[in-house]
Amino acid sequence: MKSSKSIEIKYEELSPAEWFRRNKELAGLTNPTRAMYQTIREFVENSLDATESYGILPSIKIKIDYYDKSRGWVSVYVEDNGIGIPDSEIPNVFGRVFYSSKYRIRQHRGVFGLGAKMIILYAQSTTNKPIYVRSAPIGSDKIYEYVLMINTLKNEPIILERREYENKYKWHGTAVKVIIEGDWSRAKKRVEEYLKRTYMIAPYAEIILKAPDLFLCFPRVTTKLPPPPKEGLPHPKSVDVELIKHLIAKNPNLTLKEFLTEYFDGVGKQTAEAFLKWAKLDPNRRVGDLTEDEITELTTKMREFNGWRRPKADWLSPVGEELLIEGIKKVLEPEFVAAVTRKPSSYMGHPFIVEAAIAWGGKIPPSERPIVYRFANKVPLLYDEGSDVIRKVVEEIDWSVYKVKFPAPLAVIVHVCSTKIPYVSAGKEAIADVVEIEEEIMLAIREVARKLRQYITKKEKEEEIYIKYATFSMYAGEVANALAYVTGKPAEEIRRKLQELIIKKVGMPPIPEKTAEVKESSKEVAVEVKK
Repeated sequence: MKSSKSIEIKYEELSPAEWFRRNKELAGLTNPTRAMYQTIREFVENSLDATESYGILPSIKIKIDYYDKSRGWVSVYVEDNGIGIPDSEIPNVFGRVFYSSKYRIRQHRGVFGLGAKMIILYAQSTTNKPIYVRSAPIGSDKIYEYVLMINTLKNEPIILERREYENKYKWHGTAVKVIIEGDWSRAKKRVEEYLKRTYMIAPYAEIILKAPDLFLCFPRVTTKLPPPPKEGLPHPKSVDVELIKHLIAKNPNLTLKEFLTEYFDGVGKQTAEAFLKWAKLDPNRRVGDLTEDEITELTTKMREFNGWRRPKADWLSPVGEELLIEGIKKVLEPEFVAAVTRKPSSYMGHPFIVEAAIAWGGKIPPSERPIVYRFANKVPLLYDEGSDVIRKVVEEIDWSVYKVKFPAPLAVIVHVCSTKIPYVSAGKEAIADVVEIEEEIMLAIREVARKLRQYITKKEKEEEIYIKYATFSMYAGEVANALAYVTGKPAEEIRRKLQELIIKKVGMPPIPEKTAEVKESSKEVAVEVKK
């Protein structure tokens, strides 16, 4: 019998930075084209969050240049007028994975606080170039500049350069510049579409893009901002064991009753007492004395209890019907548009609001199925449409019920905002099929679809009236001449009285004589009727 050698297995530890560098595909950085789009998207999202969330009208400048065209290296520069970043925080914000201001319970565009760091890691992996950052908080007398890289082994920033100088013009905001391997020529259309859709959902923003073969300027069309989201507390139904442990560690001396009322959304003394009685728990038990099994049991009971209040919507910032309609009109230029903002709902303790709009006609091209514009927390979703619950709902609707016959110039716009968007993947391009969200999307689309049906019905009736008017008017002249011959009265007077009778008969207001266009249109309709 042969002796076998022992198998040696090597183990190693990866820092968060190194892990994400190796798995950059999770952030959508799958190829140079997608990386180009994703880089612009991540920085623009950060800029919008740093402005509108703090009541500042966004002004964003984007500049794209070829750094080394032969190697496919592209320079991306994005500047905003946001609240800025304090000097001491800049290195960590851009140089340490899982360090962010977005780990709070409120609506924001980013999900993991990883966007900028993933771009920096991608730049280091492809061009080995650092990121340039310039920032000044509101009211700061100084502007701070850094040139940074990330130490992927230690997950900490490497400060290559630091400068500070006088802020003469009281500028505030943040500007970043990275050099990445990107395919601008292929990404151009996708980036252009992304910015158009961003402008659609945020018509209060001013966005300027300057690229080698493209210049875009989206002027601000309104100074009205949606209400900024407040920072919230976790809802009892959204908890897990680790969250409970984390909250207990903050103040282990609290009683169970105090713990529930202090750390959870919508839990007052009466609600806490009702839950503890239902769960058969001692209200005066010190949370720091709970055993591991008791913490697990508490978590389970909190998720099972149905007496909690619904999560507050204060942590959310929907666009609102007025702004949504304004943005759609500016970008799509439709003949008709209707929008609705649904009442807040929730899934698994997370509040969410669905907004929907329908745009019809005008410059919207006819298509064999509805054109869908998807948004999550005001971010346009351009990829993975087939995996998104929004597309699924749109396809399930019987549009003939709403008098839509394809091909039709129909666009459906849906925005879902929540403290936790259930994305299909880390790429954040498609919303998962959650029953509560799906139902709200369906209700929202049907509500605006009914408004479209009313509009189409009204338009059909108007067309019927004009056809009748044109049909009768086509023979009015001949009849007037015949009656004039028989009665001896002026033909023009008889024709005028006939026109009044026709208008009264078909139920339409008099067509003003001032436009030849209306007359010509009636003639065209009459010719078609005659044929």
